[in-house]
Amino acid sequence: MKYTLYALLIAVSMFLGMVLLLEVGRRIGARRLAKDPEGARVGLGALEAGVFGLLGLLIAFTFSGAASRFDARRQMVIQETNNIGTAYLRLDLLPTEAQAPLREYFRRYVDARIAIYGKLPDIDAAKEEIWRQALAAARAPGAPTAAMAQLLPAINAMIDITTTQTWATQMHPPAIIFVMLYALALAGSLLAGSAMAASKSRSLLHMIGYPFVLAVAVYVIIDIEFPRLGFIRVDAFDQALVELRQSMNEAK
Repeated sequence: MKYTLYALLIAVSMFLGMVLLLEVGRRIGARRLAKDPEGARVGLGALEAGVFGLLGLLIAFTFSGAASRFDARRQMVIQETNNIGTAYLRLDLLPTEAQAPLREYFRRYVDARIAIYGKLPDIDAAKEEIWRQALAAARAPGAPTAAMAQLLPAINAMIDITTTQTWATQMHPPAIIFVMLYALALAGSLLAGSAMAASKSRSLLHMIGYPFVLAVAVYVIIDIEFPRLGFIRVDAFDQALVELRQSMNEAK
């Protein structure tokens, strides 16, 4: 909830700042036109094109990066589900007496993964116990070597993907990129307002619509960057883990 308020605050402050700077730019442009009607706009087209071109490039860059990271996070949820499911199925290769405790820890582990995006439970303890018991089963007299050669890599992959996911949630563009995006949007509004000075009356559609569209675009970019916190979420893909957990109950 706090994150959503911060993101909305950024978007609203950008919208209001752009509306204000459009008006300021319009007044500055009107004064320049009054002093120099012929030369007030000479040479400004290239400057404005450069600023708006950079703004468009920055929006495209941040949106594309956020969308690709969003998709990668969804794919990692599916990959983790597949890794856990594979390791769980390979428990059948163990001696019967070693399977029951490991299956119970697998169920606890999946419960922890489902809950991890709320409050972190004892997932580290579950991982360590699964690995410890798997090693104990591998070292037990008469343990099938071929079976352990398949099971241990599957458990290792299951654990490794959690590290990958943890770091993926922290991969975002440097803060300076968002600062530049914010600053260029405001600077663009000042220039746009100056360009609108030749009109005798204000175009409310443009003075409201332009800031609104940019503010919404920036909000969507920020929201996609943090898909567990805002309105745009990857939670729907957690259903794969939920279904895996249900299948573990059915396999008792």
